[in-house]
Parts: sequence; structure tokens; C-alpha cells
Amino acid sequence: MTEGHELWLVSRSAGVVALLLVATSVLIGLTLAAGLGGPPQRRRALVAIHEQTALASLIAIAVHGLALLGDGFLEPGVAGIAIPFVIDFKPVYVGLGIIAGYLAAALGLSFYARRRIGGKRWRKLHRATPVVYVLGLIHTLGAGTDAGSSWLRAFMLATAVPAAALLLARLAKRPRPKGATA
Repeated sequence: MTEGHELWLVSRSAGVVALLLVATSVLIGLTLAAGLGGPPQRRRALVAIHEQTALASLIAIAVHGLALLGDGFLEPGVAGIAIPFVIDFKPVYVGLGIIAGYLAAALGLSFYARRRIGGKRWRKLHRATPVVYVLGLIHTLGAGTDAGSSWLRAFMLATAVPAAALLLARLAKRPRPKGATA
């Protein structure tokens, strides 16, 4: 390991882990929302995995950003990791990643406030979760050190295609408004 780059490597690794966890959580969530979760016992297990991967992704996102505070090359400062679009390094892509992180935290943690929010309102908010995944992909492609590597691009493609298919299946499952004709 090159001395002085340890925190950059931690951030880079945590970013990949965060993307993996967000993709997993979104794929499971879309599977459940599309009604493809299978029998009740399997659905319950999938819900538990969905929740745990969402929480784990929040930890990985936090490590990803916080580790950069010690990066001697980037030197983002607190504002650079906390305020979208103020960092000098690829500000649009990093800014979209910061927004994705905030959205992930708000949407993921809203689960614990759903009784206060109301189930119907919470479900409407929760439908925005795939946006976190898409913003994470854009952030990775635009600012990620490994964005050009075939292994990361293959992973992103391998998760994006089923995510798009599951989103379409979910949208097709929506009930038609009363009085609508086919």
C-alpha cells in the first residue's frame, strides 16, 4: 500500500461497498414492490434483508465520505463532503453523490418514523429510493476512481438492467384509476 493513501483506499472501498448494498436493497425492494417476492415466509425474509442492507449502506456511505476528510490529495474539508457542488474535484458528480447520500439517509431512516409520517405517505416517499441508486451510479461513473474498470462497469450493468426491468414490472402493477379503460 502506498503510504499516505490509506484513507483514500478506505473511502474507495466503502464507496464500492455502498454501491453494492444500495443496489441489493433497491433490487430487493423493487422485487417486493412488483409482487415477485414469493410466498409470505420468503417475503418476510426479503423484507428483513432489504432493511439490513439499507442500514448497512448508510454506514458504508458515511465511511465513504468521512474517510475522505483525511485524504491528503483531495483535501475536501467538511464542506466538500457535506455540501453538494462545492468541492473542486468533479463538483457535479460529487455533488450528486452527496445528494444521493442525504436521500439514502432520509428515505432509509424514514422507515423508523413511518407511523408518524403515515403508512400511505411513507410508501409514496419510499418510491423515490431508486433515485438514490441512479444518483449513486452517476456519481460512480463521473467521480469514481474505478469507473473505467471493466469489473465495476460489469457490476453496474448487471444491477442496472434488472433494476430497470423490476421498476417497469412495478409500474405495470399499479392499479388503474377508477373508470380507466385499457
